[in-house]
Amino acid sequence: MEQVVELGRDDTDGFEICLRRREADNLIVHELIVNGAFAMDSVDPTSEMALADLVDPGSERVLVGGLGLGITAGRLLDRCPGAWLEVVELSSALIGWARQSLTPDLARVATSSRVDLVHADIADALSGTTERPWDAILLDVDNGPDFLIHQHNAGLYGHTMLQRAASQLAPDGLLALWCQHRSEPLAQALTELPGRSGIEEVRIEREGRVLDQAIHWLRWPG
Repeated sequence: MEQVVELGRDDTDGFEICLRRREADNLIVHELIVNGAFAMDSVDPTSEMALADLVDPGSERVLVGGLGLGITAGRLLDRCPGAWLEVVELSSALIGWARQSLTPDLARVATSSRVDLVHADIADALSGTTERPWDAILLDVDNGPDFLIHQHNAGLYGHTMLQRAASQLAPDGLLALWCQHRSEPLAQALTELPGRSGIEEVRIEREGRVLDQAIHWLRWPG
């Protein structure tokens, strides 16, 4: 019989977020629910890890938009042993739960000396200035432009914000955006920027359904 335990629920940042643990047949799954909609879980983190795997292992500075369950940031800690990560998260509660070690993946990110957890909107962070360019900017803050949980995130996938993010990259730097599925408008917007762009599709199976999740990427000119 499946057991569901609510580890945390909060609405102080203008939206409701819930962290839950589900356990059945000795399998423990953590999941995030945002505004009543499923956001992500730990059943199959293949695409979240694939997002990190696009980053050059020699990278020194990586900006991550969206903490999620800590899977992408944790993968980066393994893949890029010399990298310092700035993880920007809209939910102050989620950052707090990470610092309280409510799940092993979140705890690892929160306790790493190579990670700075920042409570902010990634759009605001990208609108500011950076002292040094980023070797990679990874955005996993929503499901993609076609199925938004937070409607204000729509601007992240438009030409203006993509250009702003790309301009903060170091030569040969990477901009990558996780999406629930491929988006032709997003792909087109990336082709209009300098550099090379493409789509990495990741096939996963959930409850008997095959899903093709997508990572849209841009490699800034070297």
